[in-house]
Amino acid sequence: MDTSAPAAPDAAKLPLADYLCFAIYSANLAFGKAYKPILDELGLTYTQYITIIALSEQDGQTVSGLGEKLFLESNTLTPILKKLEAQGYLTRRRDAADERQVLVSLTDAGQQLRRKASEGKNLFQACGLSAQEFPKMQKSVVALRDNLLRSLPEK
Repeated sequence: MDTSAPAAPDAAKLPLADYLCFAIYSANLAFGKAYKPILDELGLTYTQYITIIALSEQDGQTVSGLGEKLFLESNTLTPILKKLEAQGYLTRRRDAADERQVLVSLTDAGQQLRRKASEGKNLFQACGLSAQEFPKMQKSVVALRDNLLRSLPEK
């Protein structure tokens, strides 16, 4: 039995529609369009929305840890956090044990917003995947992302 990886297709001959990167890119755009009405109703951008979700998982996260979880650099995340703080959805405070660290927590209003977001349109159904297919697809995409990240040169 041949266990070697299949040969990569000749990229010079592939139409755009057959590129995996284009399928992922265009699926991301479709997700953005599907989320737009929900996020408009909440008054959030997609990045603000995923920040709220990440903060609802754990109270008192560091900005650096949150940035790693969201795959966002500090210079991108900080303005998002400032805006959400101004809207009353989160608080930022220096860690008493290490003042170099800033801890971020959702306020009661932020927790309410998270609950309200989960009551909106069900995008699980919009994906058209069965209850068995959905977690498999999510795990496949995560594995693809992680493989791509591992392929990058060390910084």
